[in-house]
Amino acid sequence: MRRIAALLVASLLPLAVIADSDKGDDQSPKFYNSARHAAADPHVFYDSEKGQYYAYSTEGADEGYHFAIYISPDLSTWSKHPGGVLKACYDDQMKQIDGGQACWARDWYWAPETYYNEKTGWYFFIFAGRLREDLAKDHFRYSKFEEPSKLGIAVSRSPTGPFNEIRSEPIGYYPYDPDYHDINLVMDDQQMLPPESLSKGGAAPKGTYIPTIDPNIFFDNDGRIYLYTSRNAYRNWNWDSTLGKYIEESNIIVVELDRKWWDDPFARTMPEIASSQINLNANNAPELPSNITSYNGTGEIGDPPRKDGWKTVISYGADPQDWENYHVDDYVKFNGTKKNRRWSEGSTVITRNGSDDKSVYMLTYSANNYEASNYGVGFATAESPLGPFKKSSKNPVLSQKPDGEFPIYSTGHGSIVASPPPDIRIKFGAQDVTRKSLDGTELFYVHHARNDTTRDRSIFTTRMSLNDSAIFIGSDDAISMSLTPLDQALPKDAYPISFQVSCSRDRSPGARFDVRVMSKAGASFDLMEGTNRVVSLPGAIQATSIEPSRQRDGGYVLNFNTTSVRELAYQRLSVYGNWATVESKEIRCKTTQRRFLKQS
Repeated sequence: MRRIAALLVASLLPLAVIADSDKGDDQSPKFYNSARHAAADPHVFYDSEKGQYYAYSTEGADEGYHFAIYISPDLSTWSKHPGGVLKACYDDQMKQIDGGQACWARDWYWAPETYYNEKTGWYFFIFAGRLREDLAKDHFRYSKFEEPSKLGIAVSRSPTGPFNEIRSEPIGYYPYDPDYHDINLVMDDQQMLPPESLSKGGAAPKGTYIPTIDPNIFFDNDGRIYLYTSRNAYRNWNWDSTLGKYIEESNIIVVELDRKWWDDPFARTMPEIASSQINLNANNAPELPSNITSYNGTGEIGDPPRKDGWKTVISYGADPQDWENYHVDDYVKFNGTKKNRRWSEGSTVITRNGSDDKSVYMLTYSANNYEASNYGVGFATAESPLGPFKKSSKNPVLSQKPDGEFPIYSTGHGSIVASPPPDIRIKFGAQDVTRKSLDGTELFYVHHARNDTTRDRSIFTTRMSLNDSAIFIGSDDAISMSLTPLDQALPKDAYPISFQVSCSRDRSPGARFDVRVMSKAGASFDLMEGTNRVVSLPGAIQATSIEPSRQRDGGYVLNFNTTSVRELAYQRLSVYGNWATVESKEIRCKTTQRRFLKQS
């Protein structure tokens, strides 16, 4: 049922009288993945209090910042927040910038995620960065450790910031592998080609610190918190007996976190791993050779304070799948400029009850490099957040579609969100989607992809389904994804879309309107984004100018060069380039006083 509500505002401005056009049931709003918003490794959550989705990404921030923030009412119409999450600490010449953050990292600011604590009101932003060279030995023992990636954290009272680091240092986690033969120590100065035999690799000294990227935090139903991260491929050579050679691999690892940081009402506590994992591997750590500096890949020797625990949950060796082998011959293919590698990165963990009412944990991950044709997303299941996880035999469940009318490449590394609650009075927590399904909602995997391999990766939204009857350990069908380049319906309960208009006529020629378009939850659409607009009918006449309203948050001022505007229409762009009208309103203006009318 529609009704017209009028809010009288005293003013010597014209009156807008608005009548709704007759619309059929086939006018449900559509969207397509327009690839307009540069955003690698997007992490998205829904904020019930604001009715908005917030996306955080590796790419897309303004110059002088790291990590972009995008806002959307519908997982499609994204608006970039000015600046970025963290002000950069260094310029291109590594000269320090006043007020910069994450100064412990030199580059590789990757894969951010944000979590909201409804009880304390704090937003926690976690990310990866590669340590400055002068800090490498203090965390990874060797100053020549080439990929010393660590995790950082910042907090804010708002999802758009400003975010500030709890401390100007990485999270104090020192995962250590005491059983690993550090192959790099017996490689040549180029550090590209490992030994040709297992026996030669086995002669390398044991023990290495583990670099970490791509953090994902999972909050379980029992109150326990787990940090999943990718063990960076660097210094993780694994012998492949089938191929008869070493492959450098990244794996997904996990460690439990202590809760103090999350429960701190002032957000002053740095995350710390569970006490059972602190320095867990110190007692069985091998002694370094007395002549360690004679080996390659060392440099200055440091003394990291701990040797912490961790557990591998996704690896090729434990559960091999052929689609993950795209890069195992890269050294020859690229004339010695690339290593033979495998990647398992970008994890997201959710849980649901199976048919026996016991928890089943489902982990999505990306394999291969995003430039590869085999790059995609797989999933695995386990009875515990610590694994062991069993991969689906139907992996990948998301992969590129290069041969269609509108090709899609580089599909991977995303996060799982739900459509808005059917009732706007329901408050569905930012992390609730990882633990339960809300009746009447649908799931989405928001990831990066691109339509052209020469362009940056962008935000893509793909419908995802959970097959309730297939949620069990070892399932091949629990998760499915429906990637499409074509038009599709907006997420449930992102609409009906409300369309507000007030009109006035000042001394300048033409007609001037204040317009605000909102989702069902009351979140505004960015009318300057490019895939939606308001035009004058008939003829779909575009405004001569559009700018954000100074009077109304989320509103826009549209100017037309004619005074004969009788109808305005809200339209959305189709993948084929045509515009579809979602709502329209008849406009009649009178010079008495200003009324603001709202359709609901």
